[in-house]
Amino acid sequence: MQNIEKITDLETYSVRHAVLRKGKPIETCQFEGDDLASTHHFGYFVNSNFVGIISVFKNNNRIFTTNKQYQIRGMAVLESHQKKGIGELLVKHCEAYCKKLETDLIWFNARTAAVGFYEKLGYAKVGTAFEIKDVGEHYLMSKSISNE
Repeated sequence: MQNIEKITDLETYSVRHAVLRKGKPIETCQFEGDDLASTHHFGYFVNSNFVGIISVFKNNNRIFTTNKQYQIRGMAVLESHQKKGIGELLVKHCEAYCKKLETDLIWFNARTAAVGFYEKLGYAKVGTAFEIKDVGEHYLMSKSISNE
């Protein structure tokens, strides 16, 4: 059985640490805004095993003109479960969730290695690559999800 459930910010740490912050202190898994009521965290479970995460933050990027924006952060799937469509399911779940919140746009900073994955889901690069200290090269990416 596979499903996506709402989880707490602290529950994201095990997957964030294993995938996004490997070899770094566990404190690096805490993101600013994790504990805000407007932030939502989701976990992907396979047979009650926690294998993937995604978080959405109500956060406007000044580059975009729309006021109803959410930012995806900390999307990760354990290495043993990658390339099985779990990441795509998590992103689509967030898109559906954000549509219910009447969000117009989702944006995030994608690691260079993940750009192709997000482009297949309809996200577009905005601008050129930039470096996030201690994390690596990223691209700003976005997608309009406003309800027609």
